[in-house]
Amino acid sequence: MEVVIVPDATAGGELIAGALAALLRRKPDALLGVATGSTPLPIYEALAAQVRAGAVDASQARICQLDEYVGLPAGHPESYRSVVLREVVRPLGLGEDSFMGPEGSAEDVQAACEAYDRALREAGGVDLQLLGIGTDGHIGFNEPCSSLASRTRIKTLTQQTRADNARFFESPDEVPHHVITQGIGTILEARHLVLLATGGGKADAVARAVEGPVAALVPASALQLHPHATVVVDEAAAAKLKLAGYFRATYAAKPEWQGL
Repeated sequence: MEVVIVPDATAGGELIAGALAALLRRKPDALLGVATGSTPLPIYEALAAQVRAGAVDASQARICQLDEYVGLPAGHPESYRSVVLREVVRPLGLGEDSFMGPEGSAEDVQAACEAYDRALREAGGVDLQLLGIGTDGHIGFNEPCSSLASRTRIKTLTQQTRADNARFFESPDEVPHHVITQGIGTILEARHLVLLATGGGKADAVARAVEGPVAALVPASALQLHPHATVVVDEAAAAKLKLAGYFRATYAAKPEWQGL
């Protein structure tokens, strides 16, 4: 696992957008796994700016969702399908045919989970999966004590996660109780995992995920098992890392040809 400490969220977004652009130059039809929420917005804004400037061609890129609320219709403004189309797909100049995600409003949710897991494999697998981290250490919607081998499935959200997401809804009561999420085992199959964390509220979770033991209690700690995982944190989110000095030194000495 590589840990990169950046000054702020903007710098983190630009760094990761640069890695996405480099991937698209190597593999124009790369399958990019995206996360939702406020944390990754600087990534999408920086990548879209590169596309508009002609610095990278994203016209063949494919986009896939990490998770989706259960019960919200596809057109609901806070369904993750709508969010991804609004914040990622359209700003990159892509059409909906470039996008794939689980069917959160399906009558048979279990079948929808299995179908999405299968679709990711049939698409050749995710080339780079973006991740955020919850204050309790969750990734995707794999809440604490999720199986580290789990596949795409339905999960019940904790009260903390529902409270964290309430800001996107008119009322906390509107936040769904269930979601479809890629499982930890599914996430670990992506070729490159990139987690961005910003703000002091994520400092405890980051420290436990990066420096603590691999444990289902901290789902993000599973990134320690991945051969190519990158954790990008701003100064506030890095505040509780015991090895922050080491992480700074190793990144400063990193050969430029290695990339992110």
